[in-house]
Amino acid sequence: MIGRLTGIPVARTLDGVILDVQGVGYALRLTARALRKTEPEREVTVETYLHVREDALQLYGFAEPAERELFEQLLSVSGVGPKVALAIVSGSTPADLRRAIALEDTSRFMAIPGIGKKTAQRVVLELKEKLGIEGFEDGAPDLVARDALVELGYTLPEAERALAQTDPELSPEERVRQALKAA
Repeated sequence: MIGRLTGIPVARTLDGVILDVQGVGYALRLTARALRKTEPEREVTVETYLHVREDALQLYGFAEPAERELFEQLLSVSGVGPKVALAIVSGSTPADLRRAIALEDTSRFMAIPGIGKKTAQRVVLELKEKLGIEGFEDGAPDLVARDALVELGYTLPEAERALAQTDPELSPEERVRQALKAA
């Protein structure tokens, strides 16, 4: 298993980079955060996961160990392959994803291309058990406010950004009003 690489990005690909490690070029598919870490001709360290299939070896890169761990957990969910797992991990920080799982927020996962309602429900159900996540009941009002903004035409990321600018101590209704006024 290749767990980490340190090298110089020498080329960008559609979904990652070619990382030169002492003369060997590794093709890495990267999360969005890992891709932002890379700069041409500057050494970078990337956490990696080697996915072995019958017909291919694919190397995936992550900005931090927590991203890789979550990616590995996602691969254990029925119906989630490496491309979908990479898309999930790329969409949010590991802490945000763990929080979404704890809150059973399937809509966060359904917003990712390639994930339907049943897969989102499986991700939440299986990972909540595997990760031993409990609690976060206090986050339910955030979901109510976010879902209200989505119903009003906001995309999921837009709704979350708008709510981040509001006072978290207010009721969901007041937070929605503040978000709408700021828009």
